[in-house]
Amino acid sequence: MPSQSSQSNSALLRNLFFATAILLSAAAVFSVSRLSAEEARVVPPPAVDAVVDQKRGLETAVFAGGCFWGVQGVFQHVRGVTDAVSGYAGGSEVTAKYTTVGTGTTGHAESVRVTFDPSKISYGRLLQIYFSVALDPTELNRQGPDNGTQYRSTIFPANSEQAKVASAYIGQLNAAHAFSKPIVTTVEPGRSFYAAEDYHQNFLALNPRYPYIVINDLPKVENLKRLFPKDFRADPVLVAIAKPSN
Repeated sequence: MPSQSSQSNSALLRNLFFATAILLSAAAVFSVSRLSAEEARVVPPPAVDAVVDQKRGLETAVFAGGCFWGVQGVFQHVRGVTDAVSGYAGGSEVTAKYTTVGTGTTGHAESVRVTFDPSKISYGRLLQIYFSVALDPTELNRQGPDNGTQYRSTIFPANSEQAKVASAYIGQLNAAHAFSKPIVTTVEPGRSFYAAEDYHQNFLALNPRYPYIVINDLPKVENLKRLFPKDFRADPVLVAIAKPSN
């Protein structure tokens, strides 16, 4: 992510990671991406899904799983999703800023608010995609090169039904030993979502050659295309960003 004067140690480490990644040859980057893509697999769908109520129209779901660039990039390529906004959830509005969240002391997690049409894709299907390709749910307070509570694996349900479905699904996957280690993803209801700064929106789509994106996030989109072909859309749904006034 772009450097800031008050970045946390975790953010500084990420910048060092960028600098190192730039030195990688194109062949090395390709081999890492292919390896990550081949290791991914589809986990079983939820045994219980949310009830579809056509009267409610569009619904929202909030997911956190490491850097929001990759999570946003995945859901922007999912059919039935009409919007996917990077932001912060778990803390207060006053601390919902990148430089503050980066300290790891705000309670926030880098998150993505997904708006979807439940007549085209269910909440349970979004959960299945989330656990299959968007993150490693067995990593505690980290994802890949990023460490800290702001990178935790968390589901922020929009209502009690989503909370029940998410909690039951985590229990189902653990009971089925879907992963080699227990899932540490938490379910945190009653938390507000705050959109992140404009420069974080559509980051994967706008910066597909950025080293961090190439190594950590493009494989996630490739996994979505390979493992969920019927749910994949080639053209991402992008966040509308207001143009600065002259």
